[in-house]
Amino acid sequence: MSSVDSAIGRHPTVAAFDLDGTLTVRDCVRPFLVRVGGRSGLATAVLRHPVRTAAAIIRRDRDELKEIVVGGVLHGRHIADVEALGASFAADVQSGWLRPDVLARLRWHQRAGHCTVIVSASLDAYVRPLGRLLGVATLCTELDRDGDVYGSTLRGGNCRGDAKAERLQRWIATEFGSSAAVKIYAYGDSAGDDALLAIADHPYRFVHGSTVPAVPDGWEQ
Repeated sequence: MSSVDSAIGRHPTVAAFDLDGTLTVRDCVRPFLVRVGGRSGLATAVLRHPVRTAAAIIRRDRDELKEIVVGGVLHGRHIADVEALGASFAADVQSGWLRPDVLARLRWHQRAGHCTVIVSASLDAYVRPLGRLLGVATLCTELDRDGDVYGSTLRGGNCRGDAKAERLQRWIATEFGSSAAVKIYAYGDSAGDDALLAIADHPYRFVHGSTVPAVPDGWEQ
């Protein structure tokens, strides 16, 4: 029996990947919002609520700023139109923005039979189609909806920091049962991933210029 086979026999295994800066070589949120609303749309979103924006900047409240900008750009837009742009954007991310080393590690997890999932503050409009392209589950930031158009607030908050760990744990409980002994690999690159890495049996934090081998140390090819 190989190392992979014996490990799978003992515990279900989940591999959770941050997206921006971990699976990808760059941030995805701003380029997508520019694709949807243009640079002028970003500026308008910030200027529409100057007091709220200034207060969020003073508090260094990244979640509030995220809601202001994302809600400002997407509010009132037809969901189907944005999702079409998201599918196109996801294809571009897959073809040109993925880190080869991290993608190779993700593929190793999939070949080993592990459940793979993206846990990201990026937006569902493109994260979900990217997840389908890569064959992974997705947990990400969503905007509220009013019928067939977007609202202006983040539904369930920003999937960052503690929310990443909480959402992954809820997903694991749904997929495997709340009492299941699940082994977790987690991959991240920023302070927003600290809580996710903290709950992992095997946490991997990337620093600028670092690479990850396709197979973890101690495993057979």
